Amino acid sequence: MVPILVILPAQKFVGKKIRMSFSANRTFELWKSFMPLRKEIKNAIGNKLYSIEVYPPSFFDNFNPDAEFEKWAAVEVKIFEKVPEDMETLTSPEGLYAIFTHKGPACSGPVTYDYIFRTWLPGSDFILDQRPHFAVMGEKYKHEDPESEEDILIPVKSRQES
Repeated sequence: MVPILVILPAQKFVGKKIRMSFSANRTFELWKSFMPLRKEIKNAIGNKLYSIEVYPPSFFDNFNPDAEFEKWAAVEVKIFEKVPEDMETLTSPEGLYAIFTHKGPACSGPVTYDYIFRTWLPGSDFILDQRPHFAVMGEKYKHEDPESEEDILIPVKSRQES
């Protein structure tokens, strides 16, 4: 699995967020609360859904499955205008991302993430950068269908920059 490297511009998102950990995963709860309200979001760009993780700066230094991070269910917007009640805004700064395509059911996602973080990243010329991580669910996303596809975007920077 070889990623595509892309510099993404700054992006604006509107959605819901929740604090969670890998051991106390609340993803289902988050999406269940977000999906009925997503049509209330004004100025959405396309129909893609974004699962966004915002990790504290030292989160990956000594991985702990109980460490908390912020997880978002969101859509990208052109501008922040009339943000629905119970929703918040997030701006992701411009930066370099490694884009991987996960093919298969959502439940097999951990295999793709394991490859990214334990094989590809350590063997690459890159390290993690301190920006949001994304899973982008577009037209090819079909949740648990074996033919499902979603893009996983990991913020990176050159090892030489650090």
